[in-house]
Amino acid sequence: MDYEIFDLGDVTLQSGVTLPNAFLAYKTYGELNEKKDNVIVYPTAFGDQHVQNEWLIGNGMALDPGEYFIIIPNLLGNGLSSSPSNTPAPFDKANFPQVTIYDNVTLQHRLVTEKFGIQKIALVVGWSMGGVQSFQWGASYPDMVERIAPFCGGAKTWPQTYIVLGGMKAALMAAIGFDSSKLNQLTSADMRAVGRVYAGWGLSQTFYKEELYREMGYDSLESFVNGVWEDSFMRMDPHNVLAMLWTGQNGDISANPVYNGDFDKALKSIKAIANVMPGNTDLFCTADDNEYEAKHIPHAVFNPIDSIWGHFAGRGINSADNKFIDDSLKCLLES
Repeated sequence: MDYEIFDLGDVTLQSGVTLPNAFLAYKTYGELNEKKDNVIVYPTAFGDQHVQNEWLIGNGMALDPGEYFIIIPNLLGNGLSSSPSNTPAPFDKANFPQVTIYDNVTLQHRLVTEKFGIQKIALVVGWSMGGVQSFQWGASYPDMVERIAPFCGGAKTWPQTYIVLGGMKAALMAAIGFDSSKLNQLTSADMRAVGRVYAGWGLSQTFYKEELYREMGYDSLESFVNGVWEDSFMRMDPHNVLAMLWTGQNGDISANPVYNGDFDKALKSIKAIANVMPGNTDLFCTADDNEYEAKHIPHAVFNPIDSIWGHFAGRGINSADNKFIDDSLKCLLES
């Protein structure tokens, strides 16, 4: 096991449901300094685990473990932190409670403060649903978080994002004839169609038109869709995916008792210096949505990634995009 577990005990979620013996899986990189002010929190995205974040960490990079203490907390529902796949009855499988982005960040705050005694965070950074969490950190703990850098992720689930996630859910529900009483019959094989649905959203039209998948070693469109989209989704537990889809569809940094749904107020409350990086060809976490958000955050820079890799400009695959993100983070950390 290349990660650690932080036991949270019985946790009452935003929904009012108490999840017994909840826990966060996390991994750290580098050393916490004496002043405890060299901290970077880097939450995971939908379907990802800490390993998928490691492309952005390295010597000489912005997230340099020689300089910073980097904490990657795993999203609830991702199979490592408390999830449908690892929680005993009565909260196993389809019975897992609904978990919000706000819940995730509240519990991550406990990890950071209770486990490590940290009171200041230099940066919260994340891709996709990790980006949503970085916005949430800024809104939930404005005096603690000095910088945020969300990339390819919005401060709330805008309608287009909601529709795309709903399409993924529908592909899974179709396998059981949309009969929610049969949810526990779902298997990972049923995830194949979900991968197909996502294939049209994760990358841009131009990516496919220019056949960039050939650079990744695939000799045809079909082999790429099979080898990347179907394969990666069929490795996921369908109940974990349904839990994360619910979290994703209900993301909103203002959907909590602090802001009571006042989205603009939540954005304006973020005191952190923000570097907001959408992919300019992202089809479902659009640059327009991020531009609106950046305008309402007092100290934000709107900094689009000029890439034809769509949402996956933030996935750590394309070297030019990786350099852009790393360079942007270096500038941010110097500010």
